[in-house]
Amino acid sequence: MMPLTLANTGEENIIKKVGGNPETKKFLENLGFVVGGAVTIISEIDGNVIVNVKEARVAVSKEMACRIMV
Repeated sequence: MMPLTLANTGEENIIKKVGGNPETKKFLENLGFVVGGAVTIISEIDGNVIVNVKEARVAVSKEMACRIMV
C-alpha cells in the first residue's frame, strides 16, 4: 500500500484506504474516491495530480493525494 502521489502515471490502481478526518474522507468520497474504486493518474506537477476516477477527471492537491492509499 502506498499514497497516490507515488503511483505511476497512466497505471490503473485500486483504492485501498482513504485517510484523514471525517470531513476530509466525506469530501474525497463525494469526488469518487471510494475503497475498491479504480483511479488512474493522468498527470502530476509538484505532487499535485490530475486523476481519472469514475469516468471523470479530477484535480487533487498533494495533501489530499497523500491521504488516498492505493
